[in-house]
Amino acid sequence: MTHVCPWWAGFFLANPIRKIKQDPDKILAPYIREGMVVADVGSGMGFFSIPMARMTGPLGRVVCIDIQEKMLGFLKRRARKAGVSAVMEYRLSKEDSLGIDDCAGTLDFLLLFAVLHEIPGREALFAQVNRALKPGGRVLFAEPAGHVRRNDFDASVALALRSGFTVAGNLQAIWRSHSILLEKKN
Repeated sequence: MTHVCPWWAGFFLANPIRKIKQDPDKILAPYIREGMVVADVGSGMGFFSIPMARMTGPLGRVVCIDIQEKMLGFLKRRARKAGVSAVMEYRLSKEDSLGIDDCAGTLDFLLLFAVLHEIPGREALFAQVNRALKPGGRVLFAEPAGHVRRNDFDASVALALRSGFTVAGNLQAIWRSHSILLEKKN
């Protein structure tokens, strides 16, 4: 198995101080609207998932995907406390599957934030994501610049392009991250 961030590190990743440099509302607001069906791959304890749920509102849905049951358990508690659990759906992924086959053609947006470098079989992952998205659906893909080299990020982007995505235009800079906005070809 590829190295996976330990579950206890989720407390540091979900820390409110992180919002000073990586504010989920500012990062995601251009892409998520009320009523959308969105997904957060590597949701952890919900640093992005909970704001996503507020953005989609009660008519939307957030599919939270993580490989660690403990992360999802903490996310469930945090979502209840935040009052957004009604729109949250939790998926325990496997090393070779995100567990989203039943989402085929339903997702408007998917977030891959600081997680792809932990996943083996990246080409298969992009194929799963492509199937789950609606035509024109978007993926915000970001990796930590201090942990993932630019050429490795670019290689992952090349995999995404071969899997049926296009670059969707300009993306605001995200602190200490390589990032790109991808779109599913129609």
